[in-house]
Amino acid sequence: MKQILLTILCVCTVFTASAQENNDKVFTLKNGDVTMTVNITKGGKILSLKYKDQEVISQSRFPESFGSTFWTSPQKEWNWPPVPEFDKQTYSVNTEEENHLFITSPVSQRLGLSVGKDFQVDKKDGAIVITYSIKNEGTEPRRVAPWEITRVSNGDGQIGFEAPIDSIWPAGLMTFEQKNGVAWYKTDEAPQNRKVNANGTGWLSYTANGLTLTKKFQDLKPGEAAPGEAEIQVYVNRGKTYIELESQGAYTLLQPSEQLHWPVRWYITQGN
Repeated sequence: MKQILLTILCVCTVFTASAQENNDKVFTLKNGDVTMTVNITKGGKILSLKYKDQEVISQSRFPESFGSTFWTSPQKEWNWPPVPEFDKQTYSVNTEEENHLFITSPVSQRLGLSVGKDFQVDKKDGAIVITYSIKNEGTEPRRVAPWEITRVSNGDGQIGFEAPIDSIWPAGLMTFEQKNGVAWYKTDEAPQNRKVNANGTGWLSYTANGLTLTKKFQDLKPGEAAPGEAEIQVYVNRGKTYIELESQGAYTLLQPSEQLHWPVRWYITQGN
């Protein structure tokens, strides 16, 4: 893990807002050479993450294959497609100031939940920090877990997280190499969709084209994930199209009007 976080890119920070020609409301968060772009109008998604002019996350225009989004877990409660209030509808802007954006989703009538996304810059640590929240808007207690999904291209790259290879399930779907306690998956191609799960140690990384995206989050204890889910998940779409880096927080009981908060720290570093 220390090798992955060698060169933190952060000096000065600027926060700006702009509107695209299609009337989307787009916010840009800058941290030195790192730029994160958020589309408030379309599900509060992170549409772009760049180091200088180099893009890190997927720019595919096919549905559900680009940017970074946020869902509630377990998936069996809503199946598919993603909940529109969280994934596609316009978020409200609660706070808009230098280095700080806080937005909230509409309430999902189906689930009785709402989602918040609080974007801030940590100058000292070199991170862009996203604190997700889920609020119980109903009248009955609800159990739920937070779930971040970031799409990246399936190019010549690799994905890493700390877990024994023999603990990754289902076994045999992807080829992992163990090195210094880290499970590494070199991107490849297959005719079918694949997804694996792991109980990691609170971080997940993706390296390609000389840049590494590392995300740090809560390290779950055994049994804390939602039923059928996991702290770390990697989904590889069939062919050589895109990959999803997925992480989840603890499955939490929320009383009416209660909410959970789950921070994820994003870093971009240079080098492999």
